[in-house]
Amino acid sequence: MPEKRKVDPFHSFIAGGTAGAVEGVVTYPFEFAKTRLQLVDKSANMSRNPLKLIATIARTQGVGALYTGCPAFVVGNTAKASVRFLGFDAIKKMLADKDGKLSGPRGVLAGLGAGLLESVVAVTPAEAIKTAMIDDKQSAKPKYQGGIISGTVKLVKDLGFKGIYAGVLPVSLRQAANSAVRLGSYNAIKTFLQQASSTDPGAPLSSSLTFAVGSFAGLVTVYATMPIDTVKTRMQALGADKMYSSTLNCFVKIFKEEGLLTFWKGATPRLGRLVLSGGIVFTIYEKVLLLLN
Repeated sequence: MPEKRKVDPFHSFIAGGTAGAVEGVVTYPFEFAKTRLQLVDKSANMSRNPLKLIATIARTQGVGALYTGCPAFVVGNTAKASVRFLGFDAIKKMLADKDGKLSGPRGVLAGLGAGLLESVVAVTPAEAIKTAMIDDKQSAKPKYQGGIISGTVKLVKDLGFKGIYAGVLPVSLRQAANSAVRLGSYNAIKTFLQQASSTDPGAPLSSSLTFAVGSFAGLVTVYATMPIDTVKTRMQALGADKMYSSTLNCFVKIFKEEGLLTFWKGATPRLGRLVLSGGIVFTIYEKVLLLLN
């Protein structure tokens, strides 16, 4: 029986980072639309339809406006994907049985650990900058749009450490849930398909199958985690410290003042982005690993 190929942690880190960067750039307009829909609207005449929102902003402000906050998001996405896959592979190695296989519950546990790790190290700072930049862009007098570097530096100085990490709890909850479901379901489906086709557990799936499995893994996370994502966005908006005293207070206030359905604003563009990102990330990750090996 051939020896199971082990994934080199450094290769996993590089492959994950590359996949995260590509996915971030390709899907960012969806992320922009989702965040704008979740924020308290400062422009009464702006459409709440995500496709109309994207089209209107592209027409009136230029395509570049759809990439407001994108540099921070891509840097965070690159770091997030690297930390996620490195952490997932390391935890998976610890939890795998003697044959190198990972059961469903252990796959979920590995994904949960990877999600918590990435939320603190990469996601919270990047999401805070991205959200604040998008919120600032819709203001009557934007303060941080003068330049990518200068605007970001000014924003970070104004937010401070406390402002950057204001949404760390909802970010951690969202990332843990996302990673547990996406990575756990991806691993379970991949293992099932390999066993059904008597394929070597160390061999990658075909590109089309990897894309399909990754997309499905992204799909199932959206609606269940949407309320956490909306609270995260509100907690990271400019002036959120004056509106919400805590994550729970934010959740209760949105529910009382705006209604239950508000938690699912932005679900459509998030669904589009996650379906695409699941396929893109896993496909590029597997292909980069093949190149590095």
